[in-house]
Amino acid sequence: MLRVYALSLVIIAAVAPSAAAFKYSKRANVTDVLDYVNPLIGSQKGGNVFAGATLPYGMAKAVADVDGENTGGFSTDGSNITGFSILHDSGTGGNPSLGNFPIFPQICSGDDINTCKFPIGARAAHYKKDSVVAKPGYFGVTLENGIAADMAVSEHAALFRFNFSGSAAQNGSTDPLILLDLTDLWQSRQNASVTVEAAEGEESGRIKGNGTFLPSFGAGSYVAYFCLDLSGGAIKESGVWVNDRAGSEPKSIYITRGFNLFYLQGGGFVRFKGPISGPVSARMGVSFISTDQACSNAEKEIPGPDYDFNALIKTGKDAWREKLAPVSIEPGNADDNLLTSFWSAVYRTMISPQDFTGENPDWQSSEPYFDSFYCIWDMWRVQLPFLTIADPVQQSRIVRSLLDIYKHRGWLPDCSMSTCKGWTQGGSDADNVLVDAYVKNLTGIDWEIAYEAIVNDAENEPLEWSIEGRGGLASWKRLNYIPYLDFDPNGFGTNSRSISRTLEYAYNDFNLATLAKGLGKDTYTKYLARAANWQNIFKADQTSTINGVDTGFKGFFQPKYLNGTWGYQDPIACSPLAGFCSLTSNPSETFESSAWEYMFFVPHDIRKIVELLGGEETFIKRLDFFHTSGLADIGNEPVFLTVYMPHYAGRPGLSAKRVRDYIPSRFNATLPGLPGNDDSGAMASFLLFSTIGLFPNPGQNVYLIAPPFFESVSVTNALTNKTATIRNVNYNNSTGTGGNGTSNAFIQSAKLNGEPWTKSWIGHEFFTEGGLLELVVGNEESEWGTKEEDRPPSMSVGEAEMLRW
Repeated sequence: MLRVYALSLVIIAAVAPSAAAFKYSKRANVTDVLDYVNPLIGSQKGGNVFAGATLPYGMAKAVADVDGENTGGFSTDGSNITGFSILHDSGTGGNPSLGNFPIFPQICSGDDINTCKFPIGARAAHYKKDSVVAKPGYFGVTLENGIAADMAVSEHAALFRFNFSGSAAQNGSTDPLILLDLTDLWQSRQNASVTVEAAEGEESGRIKGNGTFLPSFGAGSYVAYFCLDLSGGAIKESGVWVNDRAGSEPKSIYITRGFNLFYLQGGGFVRFKGPISGPVSARMGVSFISTDQACSNAEKEIPGPDYDFNALIKTGKDAWREKLAPVSIEPGNADDNLLTSFWSAVYRTMISPQDFTGENPDWQSSEPYFDSFYCIWDMWRVQLPFLTIADPVQQSRIVRSLLDIYKHRGWLPDCSMSTCKGWTQGGSDADNVLVDAYVKNLTGIDWEIAYEAIVNDAENEPLEWSIEGRGGLASWKRLNYIPYLDFDPNGFGTNSRSISRTLEYAYNDFNLATLAKGLGKDTYTKYLARAANWQNIFKADQTSTINGVDTGFKGFFQPKYLNGTWGYQDPIACSPLAGFCSLTSNPSETFESSAWEYMFFVPHDIRKIVELLGGEETFIKRLDFFHTSGLADIGNEPVFLTVYMPHYAGRPGLSAKRVRDYIPSRFNATLPGLPGNDDSGAMASFLLFSTIGLFPNPGQNVYLIAPPFFESVSVTNALTNKTATIRNVNYNNSTGTGGNGTSNAFIQSAKLNGEPWTKSWIGHEFFTEGGLLELVVGNEESEWGTKEEDRPPSMSVGEAEMLRW
């Protein structure tokens, strides 16, 4: 059921075309906001986006799977299609995620079933590059042999159509075949079974089964179930296949993984008697509960036997219009590329996490259940905060799901996929998500349970802190930092990241202090003190060189041993200049970024960092060097906030200038238009907050103000029905017209609801209560937002204001 939103004029126009419909485009033929959504952005060069058909937060995600960049299933890298499947994640790294039970169409040469190509490598086929069509709720592609495929989805099922009319008959054969493979994208299957229910001469057949697989970035295993119904002609034969051989008997098999490096391939097939006049329809339901539930999902959501493909597409479009509706823009002279980047980014923020409510195999609950937190380390900084303003009802359900996981598993998750626990990357990042929801007044959440859950993270070490909670808590409490080469007999995990874990634990404890203060708990002073522990690993005299040349900057976080003496990590290690540091292949004392970057990761006390690094002028020079020397990787989330840190040194104009160095040069509407892995919509959300002109510091009631990239942006709050609008006065978007992005990019003065607004930041009340923030912009930096009292709060200089909520 669609919820009713207070739609803005722009979106109303998109649904009911009128003169106002052209308000947000210079293209007179565009009347639908969905025309600006391109799911293929980020489908090359490591963006790892899911490019196929999905509903908002939907579990069913149908797309073609390739043998190239296939982390999200499909990519536009020109590799081969190996199948079509309906379970995927979006914007993940490492091993390909899901892609279970792919199906594949072909016409085999001659009558013998064993002329068909069953193994992945043998059946892989090129696709016509100009045939790919990706839209919200729809995906289509044509193989080079002429077989066309398109697909649409419901919440837990998908409908594929395979059209063989464009494929040339091979050796006189016109009998189309659909095979199902008991595998997943990275061939993690441990065991699986399949049963084929398809009799010769009948007009439809069913293949159903299940498999046990490994999560792509976590521990344990999961079982997935499928139910595939095939129709479109008279069945000629059916059966099972193993490796490169098939037969009509038996009709079921059970297979294991195989032996050592030999991966056993197998599945089922149905072959139709050709020629057939229309497409072969393949309806697949999936479940994490049972095969019966997979069949029920398909039957309820996509009723047959006469499947209404167009109705599925319409339902998908309506769902996406409703989700995009709270956001509207007046583009001014922003070009179509920026508009496409913007709306495609809004779309990608709502692909994950996935709503698995009713599909939780581990416990029964009346609470929502979300999966594909991949990972919260990536999502807490911008993606989940964006949902807080654009879809607060759903974000509240997501937070409730995190708390329900705590109630049933005993720990908040840090990373979660395929119903399994994922690896912990840093601190207890769900803490930051809960407190961000608290300070922004999301409703329907049990804050006492939230407090209990975060205290559990702060005080109790789990046996396996590689998948939940925090490790090294004994040292954290005794030494007030995480030691290099810590001795920790209380729990087990990857004993690395001593620098980044110290910094992340400090911010986790700051968030706990914030919640404790708000709930009237006397523990807030204890956790506020622990929030300052990061200072214990700051080495004031540490220098840094690049290729033997001193950078001229002193003071870096460094590893420290149990006895209090210093270790050493080159400050440029793990930066783009020295090579990426992953969790497993080359663990370091900083995670996925360098000590140069982590020197800026103290979100709650940036003003103290300014002081420790030598004052405002030196701090600004250091930030500039970081972003211009090759040390900064904007394709990784820890760098995001550093773009806006000049606000804390009284230079908000430099933040506006810096973000225009990255947009659109690194974030744009091309197929490789993301600077890195989308990380469940994190890259999308950086673009969105930056172009909207309000950037969050999550866990705090703070949005840093910079001029939007459009004439105005509005967001309507679904809970209060109030609309917040940020408007540029003297707007001129040179970024959108190919310039350097700095024309009229500096705020000269501001008004909030007609009254002067001198602060360089604003609270979430702006989104819940609504209002108009007018920014007068010009070509040069001004005095606006530079005064001490107008800078965003930091713990060391504004604790009272930071904890006022």
